[in-house]
Amino acid sequence: MDLVVRSRRVVLPEGVRPAAVAIAGGTIAAVASPDEAFPGAQEIGAGEAVVMPGLVDSHVHVDDPGRAEWEGFETAGRAAAAGGTTTIVDMPLNSVPPTTTLSALAAKVAAASGTCRVDFGLWGGIVPGNGAELAALLEAGVLGFKAFLVPSGVEEFPPVDDEELGAAMARLAGAGAGAPVLVHAEDAEALARADGGTLAAHPASCAAWRASRPGVAEARAVARVAALARRTGARAHVVHVAGAEALAEVARARAAGLALTAETCPHYLAFTAAEVPDGDTRFKCAPPIRGEEDRDALWRGLFDRTLDLVASDHSPCPPELKPPGDFARAWGGIAGLELRLPVVWTEGRQRGATLADLAHWLAAAPARLAGLAARKGRIAPGLDADLVIWDPEAERTIDGRDLHQRHGSTPWEGRTLSGVVETTILRGRVVHDRGTFPGSPGGRWLRGSRSGRALAAAGSAA
Repeated sequence: MDLVVRSRRVVLPEGVRPAAVAIAGGTIAAVASPDEAFPGAQEIGAGEAVVMPGLVDSHVHVDDPGRAEWEGFETAGRAAAAGGTTTIVDMPLNSVPPTTTLSALAAKVAAASGTCRVDFGLWGGIVPGNGAELAALLEAGVLGFKAFLVPSGVEEFPPVDDEELGAAMARLAGAGAGAPVLVHAEDAEALARADGGTLAAHPASCAAWRASRPGVAEARAVARVAALARRTGARAHVVHVAGAEALAEVARARAAGLALTAETCPHYLAFTAAEVPDGDTRFKCAPPIRGEEDRDALWRGLFDRTLDLVASDHSPCPPELKPPGDFARAWGGIAGLELRLPVVWTEGRQRGATLADLAHWLAAAPARLAGLAARKGRIAPGLDADLVIWDPEAERTIDGRDLHQRHGSTPWEGRTLSGVVETTILRGRVVHDRGTFPGSPGGRWLRGSRSGRALAAAGSAA
């Protein structure tokens, strides 16, 4: 054995217990009793600290290449490792070019290789006119595809209509590829009917921003995605569910037996609209942060498994793109990659969440969505030796200057969170230890195993 990690609290698929996790060649070789001897192995004694599977974040916007001044793989990898995340899955936007073609995929891999400190997977994109690219992207290793039903915020990644999205989903389902289609679900017609005039007149008003992106727009779009999943038989996944209305549509689809999964994000679980000060654009995201009843519904959805997972939707930008006092012009994204674990733990423990719940929401379920469950997301023999050692009782007051993302702006500034990451281990190697980052970046590209050949054949036959 190369390394043995011992703790009184190891979070295993069957529960939390004392154990020794033995690692050889970057893989978990054994989960043994806490006092079993492994002569010659390096030892990490975690004591009462929690040892959990390395976290998997399936919704990260790294923006590299093309907008690395927003975020790059070097800084995103540091933020991930500092937050206990050992695998990120990058969204096909806001990089330039977006990951909608084979050449763009190659550019993305080149930007990440030798730069990222954690392992990374890549989603491809579905945009108007790129249907012929999907098979090649899948064959090359993307893990699935992302689409928008409304403008994405960047002109390089336009939205698709139901016909375009349905055609892509039908091709994926018909070929048996099994790759999920992730959808930003807001309804353009409902947004057009919303009260956008008030936001234009009162750009500092958080209430006006919220009124311009109402819950009904989310709910109607989720219903559309569910209908497409029913018609095509494809796997669909709704990203960043923000409110009770959309959650109810997810529940209906699940009750009907559809292959539809869904996620929410730390900011929707932590904040309510009443807590967002007017003019504080650090809180701007789309869909917006909603009311207390919506937050409570999302927590219920996690506990009853209507919602599968919590992803960060890490969407950073330079500070000048979030001008204070202007919700109309500010970039709609929150950077939360490093803080996902302490935010969810701080809020969740008050509601009865367990360490096992955390491991499911933040590791096992995201790995399953991305098709990585055979390697990531659990502590079990044969899987990659990805671990996070953290103290759930320790507290940290957030100072954006201490965060490892490219820009320190954060809506959690000044908040005290429970749960401090001590050590992060990627494939048996320490990549973060109490604020330091040993060694050089060694993150690997995690290619998907779903073949695009059957998809290409299905497309040719059609």
